[in-house]
Amino acid sequence: MTKTNIYRTNKKQVFFIVMFFIFNSLFAQKADLISSTESEKWVKSKIKFEKEIKTSDITIYADSLLQEIDGIGGAFNEIGWDALEALPKETSKEVFNALFSEEGCNFSMCRIPLGASDYALSYYSSNDVPEDFEMRDFNIDRDKYILIPYLKEALKVNPDLQIWASPWSPPAWMKVNEHYAMRRGDFENAKEGNRMANGAEILNNATAFKMQERYLKAYALYFSKFVQAYKKEGVELFSIQPQNEIAYQPNWPSCTWRPEDMAYFINDYLGPQFKEDNLDTEIWLGTVNAGDPNYVRTVLNYKDVSKYLTGVGFQWGGAKSISTINKEFPSIKLMQTENKCGEHENDWTSVERSWKDLVHYINNGAGSYMYWNMVLDETGKSAWGWPQNSMVVVNKTSKEVTYTDEFYLFKHISKYVQPGDYLVKSSEGKNHLAFKLKDGRVMLMVYNVEETKKSIKITVGNKQVVAPLEAKSINTILINK
Repeated sequence: MTKTNIYRTNKKQVFFIVMFFIFNSLFAQKADLISSTESEKWVKSKIKFEKEIKTSDITIYADSLLQEIDGIGGAFNEIGWDALEALPKETSKEVFNALFSEEGCNFSMCRIPLGASDYALSYYSSNDVPEDFEMRDFNIDRDKYILIPYLKEALKVNPDLQIWASPWSPPAWMKVNEHYAMRRGDFENAKEGNRMANGAEILNNATAFKMQERYLKAYALYFSKFVQAYKKEGVELFSIQPQNEIAYQPNWPSCTWRPEDMAYFINDYLGPQFKEDNLDTEIWLGTVNAGDPNYVRTVLNYKDVSKYLTGVGFQWGGAKSISTINKEFPSIKLMQTENKCGEHENDWTSVERSWKDLVHYINNGAGSYMYWNMVLDETGKSAWGWPQNSMVVVNKTSKEVTYTDEFYLFKHISKYVQPGDYLVKSSEGKNHLAFKLKDGRVMLMVYNVEETKKSIKITVGNKQVVAPLEAKSINTILINK
């Protein structure tokens, strides 16, 4: 090769290197904007960084880390699996990818019932043999045909999915009224309520569990066997919460506990049983729907119970107490365990309600946040007749799949915010959340509540951007480090 050719080759290389750096520089100076409105979902665009913005609408302090994020997801229930089973295999696979893949919602944490929930096909537990205190007849045979196949399809897409469990009711023979429910007849929107005998109702917050030692020991063993049985089936549970909606008396599976009794059960039976069986599964107090923070205080301050508890899960009415508990017990993890379920409207009003709750819980210390039923059929009905919302609606007759507005609300956060990321400090406001991602990017989620388009000015360190927001839109803005 002649000197002239070498010179030309080097000149060409320099040109491409310079152009490469110019292109990267230009690309790096743009932020990603993803927007969803009631009529248009998941619209992507780029926005340029600006210079010398005098005032900002939102300032993000990316180095001021708040709580670590543990996970975001939803709930597996029997009726959801029944709906998915009606779909062709390829269509069902698309739903699982939409919920659990990196291209979809990228869910990282989900919930299952331990025994029957209100979205089970019928009442059941893992041991319905009365007074089997040694748990000889314990089994998860029903789950092997319904919940576990549901879980395993999700785990195929995301093997790192974290799963936790809670019971709606102990086995009926362990309860004072020896029935799965607490109330008879129709109740609120549940129009197909149970018909338990007169006098069997428990309509206050007295403990509905039989507090004799043999029942308490058996119930602790019941939890341990459940964790071990699921592990044997290839599904490891990262945590359990001993009772769903601990202060509620509906006409579906339920069981109230006084805080003193729940503390006694965890401290003297459940915690020691898990320790004896060398289980790594965490115990969380929950799900707490009591608005009075004294409920959680009473449990956390009981004897040595804190050494067994990793966190507290709050649900519905518990929203009123999470702020106080976050301030008084800063070292304990917090979770929002069930998004409000709606009335099967599945529209933008659901997004607005869920957005307010999302902001409230995360701004008050929650590191994890759960939707309720991820998938339901076109009726949305529970076994007790209450039609509720879902992220995915499956029409079992036409085989049509619809992704609801709330699906996109959750995708706006869960696709990007993963375990190990952090909420970060930002300027005050009810309609945004800011996160520091592990790759160094900052993610801002913001809701334009106004009926008209507007632009907001955002500052992150020495970077500033003006984001155009559609009217009534949920937006995710990703800013490179």
